[in-house]
Amino acid sequence: MIALGAVGLQAQEVVDLPAEDLPLSVDFEPVYRIGSALGESEWEEFTAIGHIGFDGVGNLYLLDAPGPEAGTRVVIVDPAGQHVKDFGRHGDGPGEFRWPRRMVVWADGGTLIEDVMHMGCHVFGPEGDFDRMVRGAAGRDMRPERGGARTVVGASWRRADHNGRSIVRFDLSSDEVSERTLVEAWVPRPGDEGRGAPESLEDFVDEVWGFEPALLFDVLPSGGIAFSDSSAYAIKLADRSGVISRVLRRPMSPLPATEAIRQAERDRRLAETGNRTSATVGGGERTPEMAELSRALAAARVTAVENMRFFPEVPVITALRATWGGALWVQRSPEPGSGEPGPIDVIAPDGRYVGTLALGTPELPHMPDAFGPDGLVAFVDTDEFDVPVITVRRIPAEIR
Repeated sequence: MIALGAVGLQAQEVVDLPAEDLPLSVDFEPVYRIGSALGESEWEEFTAIGHIGFDGVGNLYLLDAPGPEAGTRVVIVDPAGQHVKDFGRHGDGPGEFRWPRRMVVWADGGTLIEDVMHMGCHVFGPEGDFDRMVRGAAGRDMRPERGGARTVVGASWRRADHNGRSIVRFDLSSDEVSERTLVEAWVPRPGDEGRGAPESLEDFVDEVWGFEPALLFDVLPSGGIAFSDSSAYAIKLADRSGVISRVLRRPMSPLPATEAIRQAERDRRLAETGNRTSATVGGGERTPEMAELSRALAAARVTAVENMRFFPEVPVITALRATWGGALWVQRSPEPGSGEPGPIDVIAPDGRYVGTLALGTPELPHMPDAFGPDGLVAFVDTDEFDVPVITVRRIPAEIR
């Protein structure tokens, strides 16, 4: 049985999109390419791009953040790929980064940078000048609202009891962060209320589940929300207050999670876990105790993956993004064993299915890492030396 999520469908308009794919063949105009070990200028020698985003005039902001180490900065590039300026640096003072993890770029060029070790977020003005530090905005996958106000939208999971998923708006216009829940999403896996305080190292590592339907969302130009919270192809559209008015569906059923599919996912997670590097908290050299703790945590993560549990179906949708113009790009799960990324359905702002884009091409290697004005999209990859490379292209008007 396919779950459509927590919101009842009776009260909303349900739009059934076509079942057959309409392949799209479009040209993505190259705009600029920066980065790589062979970069012409010192400013484009990036270490590890943690996050990117466009402002309202097409400037691209890059969070070059290797972790809790010196060298962290934000780089601004103009619409022609020319260096504008850098701001931010590693340190313990106001506006200095200890371990920046996420970045939000507002249309006017202001930025919000979440800092794990500062346990808060730095807010910078349009010129890169430090404004203030705020605490309380802790949503996952935070996205900016376009209205100019210092507001962001993020997904929240109340992990204390695993009994709630929601989409929340955080207002950072003052020192006191306020939040408002816009959408209470479907919870596919109720929590274990009997789980008490952690008694061993393994208790600090979350139980691993495969094919758990993610809470995917993006903010529309109007301030509304498009989101998916189930294994089905069902995208819900809510206005700025969180009232859901439409559900967009395609008649595509989730694949049963066969034993072969489960084993392939388990192997993939084990390889991913094995490739993770352990960062040194706070910088500097690790003590023997810290090194042993890191090894023990890594072993606990491997054990958790080996013992992972699975949902019975592979969700149809794996990613959801909104373009600057309000179109939706909906990435579907790949075919099992194909090794290729799933295709992207393009849905116009009025809910009309436009067609489907194939990924894995030089022009469109994967879902864009950032969408900007005037059709700009940015991709973050690495060269043969594992150095970050950023490619910016322009998508044609018909699929913006």
